[in-house]
Amino acid sequence: MSGARKGNVLFITLDQWRGDCLSAAGHPVLKTPVFDKLAADGVLFANHYTQASPCGPARASLYTGMYLQNHRSGRNGVPLDARHTNVALEARKTGYEPVLFGYTDTAPDPRGRDPLDPALDHYEGVLPGMTEQLRLHDDLGPWLADLKKKGHAVPEAGDRHLNVYAPVVDYPGAPERGPSFAPPAYPADDSHAAFMTGEAIRYLEARHGQPWFVHLSYWHPHPPFIAPEPYNSRYDPADMPKPRRAASLAGEAAQHPFTAWRMERLRNRYWTLAAETCPTDMTDADLAQLRATYYGMINEVEDNLGRLIDWLKENGQYDNTLIVLTSDHGEQMGDHWMLGKETYYDESFHIPLILCDPRAAAGHGRKVEAFTETIDVMPTILDWIGVDIPRQCDGHSLAPWLNGETPAGWRDAAHWEYDFRDLLNQTAEQAMGLVSDECHLAVVRDGQYKYVHFAAQPPLFFDLESDPNQLVNLAEDPDYGPLVLRYAQKMLSWRMQHDERTLTHMHIGKGVFERTGAKRTV
Repeated sequence: MSGARKGNVLFITLDQWRGDCLSAAGHPVLKTPVFDKLAADGVLFANHYTQASPCGPARASLYTGMYLQNHRSGRNGVPLDARHTNVALEARKTGYEPVLFGYTDTAPDPRGRDPLDPALDHYEGVLPGMTEQLRLHDDLGPWLADLKKKGHAVPEAGDRHLNVYAPVVDYPGAPERGPSFAPPAYPADDSHAAFMTGEAIRYLEARHGQPWFVHLSYWHPHPPFIAPEPYNSRYDPADMPKPRRAASLAGEAAQHPFTAWRMERLRNRYWTLAAETCPTDMTDADLAQLRATYYGMINEVEDNLGRLIDWLKENGQYDNTLIVLTSDHGEQMGDHWMLGKETYYDESFHIPLILCDPRAAAGHGRKVEAFTETIDVMPTILDWIGVDIPRQCDGHSLAPWLNGETPAGWRDAAHWEYDFRDLLNQTAEQAMGLVSDECHLAVVRDGQYKYVHFAAQPPLFFDLESDPNQLVNLAEDPDYGPLVLRYAQKMLSWRMQHDERTLTHMHIGKGVFERTGAKRTV
């Protein structure tokens, strides 16, 4: 479908923002007034899940509308097949030029490229169809240049993308509050989020009211966990929710061989910029402050986004703009003794989604409890701008929910995958005696049960009603045997129904016949 552009699209992602970190979703401590107001003007999807982790695979699903089993970009650096279309390429069919502020973590397809092509020097490429307006990948070059111009000291060598966040030395209270309390040297007005938001506003000012499609991809609350003043001290660590985890580290690790291996791989400098920190070494006080800092980082991005929303309202564009606010994946934040997002737990895959459609007044203020997935975002945007949804999309438009409707037969579960192969160093393969194609897990999770299938290891099964924190694996419990079998069959059926099918519904003979409506609408 083609035609006149219908309005503006503001497509916003935060990185590593977990689904419960939103006061509109009932968080007991974190306050997010800007996001809550956006939810009041639109629809909050309370049970929204990403399809993959870490960043690259998660964003591949977000941008293509495809499950990992189909796009197959399973690790950061694994190329995204050029044959797949995406939200940016499709938006161009109706006259939009999608522009990027930030990054998309898209590793380019190397086929047909010269080995010396600089696009192959780093996995953080740009999604095809996106125009780079401000590219802020790992080197952070434009932001560092801005800091330097403003008189701030910036690192000139080494891990510049980490060292720029180095905390203030001898900051008052830091010894008592832990390694994530001290702020960076730069002020909040000059932060990464502030710089990128300012650049986006300048771009929009130059549009003079012409329709636009902006993808604003914020870096935080991705680690290192450090927040500028006053966000570093906004929350009292004494108020932090307690981590959901087994009574002991050993008890958690005993749940599965993968879990034990993953917990051994958590030692990393980038959590707090302290030397090789590990969540399993942190005191309860350290972890409480880490959570407080993480919440402050969310507020820092939120306040900058508030500047942009204020600009839209002041310039008469808020009521003509579809706003999509979501994340690529979540964050463990000490739950299950882990930091990061490379596991099978809900905290890594449950993410926020707010859609604000100015035309859909019937849905304003609605909170949807049905399961939605990140693969639904691309079809929703395309539906809104009037572009046909490609057959490759495994997701479905959320427009009915925005219009106050409840679609019949909507999905009753969420699905995600995690590919933990290590192509470069083979660490997972060697540690667990696997080959790379065996380093994979898939999850089906509904309101009552959760089944985790491993390609070459024992499964996991949780009764979410009696064990919402997923601490007791029931896969070997004979009383649960029939349920384990039922959910294994449910996963197999789901995968069979969603296998790649670009040409499956076509027939050649006296021309091309194509069958529409061959898959369920939900």
